[in-house]
Amino acid sequence: MLFWIISAALALLIAALFALALLTRRAEAEHPAAYDLRIYRDQLKEVERDLARGVINAADAERIRTEVGRRVLAADAQLAIADVSSQQPRSLTIAIAAIIALLLTGGGVAIYTQLGTPGLGDLPHKARLQASQELYSSRSSHEAFLARLPVRNAPQQEAGYLELVERLREAVASRPDELQGQQFLAQSEARLGNYAAARAAQSAVIRLKGEAAGASDFVTMAQMYITEADGYVSPEAEAALRRALRADRTDPVARYFLGQMWLQNDRPDRAFGLWSQLLNEGPEEAPWIAPIRQSIDDIAWLAGVEYTQPAPSEMATDMPGPSVQDIENAGEMTPEERQEMVQSMVQRLNDRLATEGGTPEEWARLISAYGSLGDESRARAIWLEAQQRFADTPDALETVRRGAARAGVDQ
Repeated sequence: MLFWIISAALALLIAALFALALLTRRAEAEHPAAYDLRIYRDQLKEVERDLARGVINAADAERIRTEVGRRVLAADAQLAIADVSSQQPRSLTIAIAAIIALLLTGGGVAIYTQLGTPGLGDLPHKARLQASQELYSSRSSHEAFLARLPVRNAPQQEAGYLELVERLREAVASRPDELQGQQFLAQSEARLGNYAAARAAQSAVIRLKGEAAGASDFVTMAQMYITEADGYVSPEAEAALRRALRADRTDPVARYFLGQMWLQNDRPDRAFGLWSQLLNEGPEEAPWIAPIRQSIDDIAWLAGVEYTQPAPSEMATDMPGPSVQDIENAGEMTPEERQEMVQSMVQRLNDRLATEGGTPEEWARLISAYGSLGDESRARAIWLEAQQRFADTPDALETVRRGAARAGVDQ
């Protein structure tokens, strides 16, 4: 209701301003004929003075009076016509003002009913987070989502390949604890589109590896779920991704799919945190970079972030950043808490470079970060230190210089 009250008040205010401009008679600019009249009167006075001084004779004075008098009559007639034509009936003015007010208010409401969403309630930040949490908590399981998908035909394979897979199945069934056999079977079943069998084999791979199972093993399991579900990241796929990140928090494929999961659950802020970090890390030829570049501008807009994609030359490599948990927690933080988290991360990087040293990319990142935080004096001091440290390595110094340029302290 508050929205409608404010909108109606603004529309009426604008309509009132238009009506006031129409109903209030403003002093108009002087008509050219009025200016001419003043000139002609001055000319008549000048004629009398010239006649008295003997500059002109009586005959010339009379001729001039006649000509000026004719011009005075013409100018006066023009003024009379202008005054009559400018008198607009007040009733017509009121009618025009009413029509303008009706168009502004009624027309605005009519357009909003077609283009807007009149029944949509307020969506404060807390309510949006709660709605996305409910969407996340109630999302379909993998099997329930598959039940809604159309039936797909299995990919066509050569008869010889199918025979080999059948023999592999028999061999694995007779020797279920053979790791290599389970790995081959998981790959082969996935290629045939038998994802349930492929996941069973991959589960056996993870079981046989035990504590040696790495992030790639869990990512492979997650990809089997996601591929079968046409890109949908189910709770089962998420669980595999989380296990991959527990094994290696920097695994890029797991972070990419986790960002995709947050997009599907109306959390562009979390997706942006994960994908922007992946884009910064690169490398440009990584398979996840192209889809991120295509959509991250829209994701940033949805997340309410002013963002410019880094050029391929600005993308860093092997640089530590916030953990996945840090990025996800940032969505619930206030701006002050988020700023404090960023400053803490920058300080940790600063302390590590001061005590242990680091790569040119890390020095460039630190300088750029202080520039983004508005601490130009600190950024400039680190840039001066980096120039001394990398004075003998021009290529490394140029990398650091790019970070100083982003901070505006490279001069």
